[in-house]
Formats: sequence, structure tokens, C-alpha cells
Amino acid sequence: MTPAPIALSCGEPAGIGPDLAPAVWQALAGTVPFFLVGDPAHLPASAPHVVISDPSEAAGARALPVLPLRFAGSRTPGVPQPAQAQGVIDAIERAVALVQSGAASAICTLPIHKQALAEGAGFAFPGHTEFLAHLAGCDDVVMMLASDQLRVVPVTIHIALAEVPGALTAGLLESRIRITHAAMKAQFGIAAPRLAVAGLNPHAGEGGRMGREEIELITPVLDRLRAEGMDLRGPLSADTLFHARARAGYDAAICMYHDQALIPIKTLDFDRGVNVTLGLPFIRTSPDHGTAFDLAGTDKANPTSTIEALKMAWRMAGGQSGV
Repeated sequence: MTPAPIALSCGEPAGIGPDLAPAVWQALAGTVPFFLVGDPAHLPASAPHVVISDPSEAAGARALPVLPLRFAGSRTPGVPQPAQAQGVIDAIERAVALVQSGAASAICTLPIHKQALAEGAGFAFPGHTEFLAHLAGCDDVVMMLASDQLRVVPVTIHIALAEVPGALTAGLLESRIRITHAAMKAQFGIAAPRLAVAGLNPHAGEGGRMGREEIELITPVLDRLRAEGMDLRGPLSADTLFHARARAGYDAAICMYHDQALIPIKTLDFDRGVNVTLGLPFIRTSPDHGTAFDLAGTDKANPTSTIEALKMAWRMAGGQSGV
């Protein structure tokens, strides 16, 4: 059975989202069915689109299908309008409602601008991911960056490097591993996931000479989960974890902090990296970039990451696109 189409939430109107949506539809037409949730008036004047009343109309559309949400005011590329913040939030909520009802098979989210949302609508969440977790009623979710070459999960994310050792707890590490392991089975179709776990310190602590987190924190968690049957490798030295031969030995890498995870994938596959939220009761992907206000309205935005995000969501939903 062919999955329902994907809901693409519009993101910040002043950013590159309205430019990307029609370009992505041109690239994926006939292979990955999706529809934009947003205001059709925000699309470039030259972009062909069709207004739909139900997601089921997206599969046969001959131009970008748009499920309309009217925003307060017109789009000004590069200049966020506080009055439009509520519309951005409404688009995300509509997309979530559609995937929860089964009318959409997944959500792909175009970039938002958190400051604009806070100023215009009192948005109090750190970002997209936390808001989606709130809407889904989830206590804990995991950020994965994925491409055809590598999948990585940072245990700690947007905190100063000096704060990482204190934030890295056994409970947090175990939760990240459990959620990743379950998602690899349920959403990526890998029956027996192989997870590589990086150490925190250089050379994974080198037996305690360069730090003891590996001995006192990481290894006990891995041993406990291995006893349950998980295939976990590590703690491993991060400087030898990401070359081609090493990557062939695991399905995803668990990293201790933001840059340890993101530098390798951005180096290997900068344009094709996809942000995947694990632990939600639905599939959510997004391009791995921001609003790029300087490119908005210039027709110079690169759609590759959004294309890859939609393709990955479609595969995760069980779609067979051949792309």
C-alpha cells in the first residue's frame, strides 16, 4: 500500500522556505508525493502551484500542491514580520495533526526563525524539535543527522563545550542509545542495529590517562545494554571513527557532543545531510540548514538538503520512489 503524502510545513516566510518548496517539487514530481502547508501568496510569483483542500489530492497534482493557511500580511524576503509568527506555528500544528490522523505519512519541516516566533507569538520552545515533542506528548526525543554516508546522534547538543562533562550522565547516554536503537529498527528497517559509541576524551581516555569518563560513565552503560542484547561498539576514539572502513562497521554513531557528531557528517556530505527527530510517534525530517535570509528571494538557495529530507521521510514511511 502506498503511504499518504508528506506534509511539508512552510517555515519562516522571510527565509528561503517559499523558494525551496517549488524547486523541490520540480525535482521530486512523480516520485515523492508531498504538499506544502502554508500561504500560497508567499510563493515566488513565477512558481506554479495548485491549491488543494485535502492531502489526498497531492499525489496527482501537476504543480506544487498547497494546503492553504492564510498568514497576516505579505512576504518580505529577508525581513521577518512578527505578525506572521502565529501563522508559522499554525502550519506546524496543522502538519502534526495531519500526520497524527494518518492523512500524511510524515512531516518535513522547512526552517523557522526562533527569535521571530518569540517576538511575534511568545514562542517559548528552544526550537522545532522541542515544539514537536510537546505537540506529540513526548518526554524525550533525539536529534540524528543522516545521509547515505553516515548517521550520527549527539548525546549533548547546544551547550558550551565546557559544560559537556557535567551534562553527560549515565541516564542521558542510556536514553539516547535506547531511542536510537529502537528507531533504527522501527523507522530505518534495520533488524539488528550496530551502534558505535564515541568516547568523550582524546583516544577514548587512553585507559584513564586522558580522562575517566569512559571508564566510570560510558563503559558501564554500554555493558548494561550489551547484556540486553544490543550490538554496541565502544567507547571508541573519535579520531578513528569516521573513515570509510570504520563507517562500514556500524549503522549509526553515538557521539558525546555537538561538533563531535556534526563535523564528520558535514565534511562528508554537507549538502545532503538531513535532520531526523527520533523518538516521536511519527516521522519527522528537515533540511540541515537555517532560514538563510541573505538568499531569500534570490533564486540562489540550494534545494538539495530539502530534497534529501523528503526522500528520506518517504523511505522511512515505506514509500518506494526509486530516488
